[in-house]
Amino acid sequence: MKPTIVSLALLLALSAGLKPRPTSAQTIASSQTPSSARDSAPIDLTGYWVSYVTENWRYRMVTPAKGEYRRIPASPAALPIIAAWDPAADERAGDQCKSYGAGAIMSVPGRLHITWQDANTLRIDTDAGKQTRLLRFTSDAAVAAPAGRALSGPPSSNAPTWQGDSIARWERVPSPDTGGSLSVVTSRMRAGYLRKNGVPYSDRATVTEHFDVAPLPDGGQLLLVNTTVEDPVYLNGPYIVSPHFKKEPDGSKWDPTPCSSTW
Repeated sequence: MKPTIVSLALLLALSAGLKPRPTSAQTIASSQTPSSARDSAPIDLTGYWVSYVTENWRYRMVTPAKGEYRRIPASPAALPIIAAWDPAADERAGDQCKSYGAGAIMSVPGRLHITWQDANTLRIDTDAGKQTRLLRFTSDAAVAAPAGRALSGPPSSNAPTWQGDSIARWERVPSPDTGGSLSVVTSRMRAGYLRKNGVPYSDRATVTEHFDVAPLPDGGQLLLVNTTVEDPVYLNGPYIVSPHFKKEPDGSKWDPTPCSSTW
């Protein structure tokens, strides 16, 4: 019995010093953890997209009449600016891009070219106005996270620009079959126009967007951009629009044109 007892004691002593080895499932999960926003993307937004104008046609396809601001909750402070709109003065001042800022650019008819500038920066180029938006994923937002989590990021040290500072994160939905969406919050913008005819937003405005993709019956794809502009200066409440874009097979119709105060 003594050899048996000694062997058992030795086996228990050795077992106590061993750590459990990870299962193959744990190893695979660890090795597949996304390291960047590009790797963790639940939907593919890259490619060329053309405006699919299904709302506010009369305000987007032609320059609205001076003083026209229906459907926009303009505050009393905005009314003198709307009444004084002068496109020629904007051209002389070099402000012809006022209606191409982040508060309005997705509603400007034209094409988008969406690419990854780097692993954590999604880039949107517009042929209308030759604008470039950089949607930056913060380190804690690079991997897709549940909806409802607050966005945050270091403020830019640069002066405000037409496209401002955009902080992005992926939002996954509970069902893996439906993918997810992209949430973007943009601030630190130069004051601009919500419409070509001078309806303003201030440099204190914030733009919140949700990007989704949906299939079309013919096998194509739609890009849906739900946009909410909030401005404590020139708006009495949120201004909400939902511009759509249809995916194109390539960039053969890409036609960059400079900003213009009128069409």
